[in-house]
Amino acid sequence: MKKTDLTAKVLDGVRLSRSEALLLWKDFEFTELASLAQAVRFRLNPERKVTYLIDRNINYTNVCNSDCSFCAFYRHNPRDPEAYVLPRDVIAAKVREAMELGASRILLQGGHNDELPYSFYVELIEWLASEFPLQLNAFSPSEVHQMTLVSGKSSLEVLKDLKAAGLYGLPGGGAEILDDEIRKRISPKKISAGRWLEVMGEAQSLGLVTTATMVIGFGETVEHRISHLERLRDLQDRALASGVPGFNLFISWTHQFNERTSLGRSRHAAKYGAGAVEYLKNVAWSRIVLDNIKHHQSSWPTCGADVAEIGLHSGCDDIGSTMMEENVVSQAGAPTASKWFMSPEELELHIRQAGFEPVLRDSSFNVVNRASRLAQSAGSRAGIGEEIYPA
Repeated sequence: MKKTDLTAKVLDGVRLSRSEALLLWKDFEFTELASLAQAVRFRLNPERKVTYLIDRNINYTNVCNSDCSFCAFYRHNPRDPEAYVLPRDVIAAKVREAMELGASRILLQGGHNDELPYSFYVELIEWLASEFPLQLNAFSPSEVHQMTLVSGKSSLEVLKDLKAAGLYGLPGGGAEILDDEIRKRISPKKISAGRWLEVMGEAQSLGLVTTATMVIGFGETVEHRISHLERLRDLQDRALASGVPGFNLFISWTHQFNERTSLGRSRHAAKYGAGAVEYLKNVAWSRIVLDNIKHHQSSWPTCGADVAEIGLHSGCDDIGSTMMEENVVSQAGAPTASKWFMSPEELELHIRQAGFEPVLRDSSFNVVNRASRLAQSAGSRAGIGEEIYPA
């Protein structure tokens, strides 16, 4: 197929086949892809506005049985001196700090800790939902799977319990590359691509807010990447056909590794990672291929805010969140190791420097009035609870 024909299909909003998407990656330079992606972005989001979110990512435990080769955050042994499970008073303090900045969401994620009973998760969500006026986007498909192992319940039953307790959304963590050839190499103990998609589909059927993610730089091929995008697109098609929103955002970033990760210590380490240009090309390509996910994010924590600005000209209409706390990619060498927080003012500055108007949102893409959030924070009953399951 000629480049002009492919260009016409993209501009006309015609879905690309797998072979056409691969040709698009192979035959088009980044700048050409960015221009096409930007056309798609403005077709779906016509205004020159870029959204951002004020939130905090709280990692409730670093004990994990998955032993992922790209992770430096986890501690396999619960008795490790650095292993922890956060007590409620610490979690409450972290939430209050976020609310004082006008946060509308808390992300709550952690390792697969075999010593935590099922009640830990449900009671934690119940407590947070009762104490703090925030959207709770918590866990991930693999964490939900861990809950099935300790409870004997199905993942759908687990998700129903969590939603009843106050869960607002299920973040898209743990997707990495949704191709089992790659997953068996980098995280063989983690759930399969099919299982990740199954849990996400169940969360969507319950009306939970969900996001889709992708991490590049594991030495995967472009064929592995297109498999990932096709699977997301297919699941989104099914969600929309059944009358639920499905994924409301796609986020990608680059694999971070250093000597603290087994991949970083590998003799093949030179084959891993992805630079700024490849990241941005993948961002633009994903915007074109994922034609049924409305919002795409240009991520600053791994490649930096300047690269994120360019991403806003490569198909993205969102710049992510303040990331008031980040403990995972920073441990593997991301820039957040030295700058783990971007203030709302800084995010707005980068959005304006890229030529767009900043808009504060919540996790459902509703516009948020920060002054109202701050007033709500001042009047909330953010009490401190007792310790739960200290390490």
